[in-house]
Amino acid sequence: VTYHRYGAPDVVGIEDVPTPSPAEGEIFIRIHAGVVTPADGAARKGEPFLIRLMGGIRRPKQPILGSVIAGEVAAVGGGVTRFRVGDRVMAATGDTYGGHAEYVVLAEDAAVEHMPGDATWEQGVALAEGPATAMPFLRDHGHVRPGMHVLINGGSGSVGSAAIQLAKHLGAEVTGVASTSNQALMRQLGADHVVDYKQTDFTAARDRYDVVFDVAGVSSFGSDKGALRDGGVYLDTYPSLNTVWHQMITSRLGSKKAVFAATGLRKPEQKRPDLALFRELFESGQLTPVIDRTFPMEQAAQAHAYVDTGHKTGNVVLRLAGEGSGA
Repeated sequence: VTYHRYGAPDVVGIEDVPTPSPAEGEIFIRIHAGVVTPADGAARKGEPFLIRLMGGIRRPKQPILGSVIAGEVAAVGGGVTRFRVGDRVMAATGDTYGGHAEYVVLAEDAAVEHMPGDATWEQGVALAEGPATAMPFLRDHGHVRPGMHVLINGGSGSVGSAAIQLAKHLGAEVTGVASTSNQALMRQLGADHVVDYKQTDFTAARDRYDVVFDVAGVSSFGSDKGALRDGGVYLDTYPSLNTVWHQMITSRLGSKKAVFAATGLRKPEQKRPDLALFRELFESGQLTPVIDRTFPMEQAAQAHAYVDTGHKTGNVVLRLAGEGSGA
């Protein structure tokens, strides 16, 4: 699935590209599932402009999107010991992308982990997506610990649904914010309180939350800071100039902080333990990935269009290599 110019979903198409092969220390993965995320949509559109500074000013440098995958090891290069042919794996490709394809080659020491034994391909790739964003924000930047009050704004998306469950795992009291239709889902995922943003303004709850996590970039530090307690943290996944500005200012002034982090750019050695943790939490029933719908590879443009609506619940999955073990 490729794109060679920035724009609407119809810039995405299908083309044949050379099949990679593993070198020393690499694994060759037949990809069964990827996900289309708002980040993929932003990269496709080249918006905000900060994305183009990293991905290409006039046209994309990397024509194949997709930063998380689930698939089967089809071959290994010399010296590989962690994996063998037939292993079912989930992985994050990071800033190299390449996940919306039938095959990918990754280093053995990349962010690759074995999938849970009973997970479907859809569940495997979803475990490598939303939780991998939510956990570093909550644990490493929000410093969430037992007894804290955490609000997840956008609690029904891929990151938000994972954030609710992971914040509970970290011991927090959790409030989820989403539309009326997603209130039951958030409670099912473990939210202690739910807010319908169409009927209630959560920012009116003054000095209530230790962490406000805006997973969808729909608010701002300026609008939400009143709901934070002294020493509270506003977390934002969207790299807007407004977010960067507030992070710079609050790092020097005031007790309330605004934080943006490029969690996808973390090093593989930081991501691998998290993938292993997500596998354990899935197997113990503490982390359930939410799947909205699945599109075949040939309908990648339609998948992008659906994600662009902003109304998906959980993950939008791309089926990339047909049926296989664990499907």
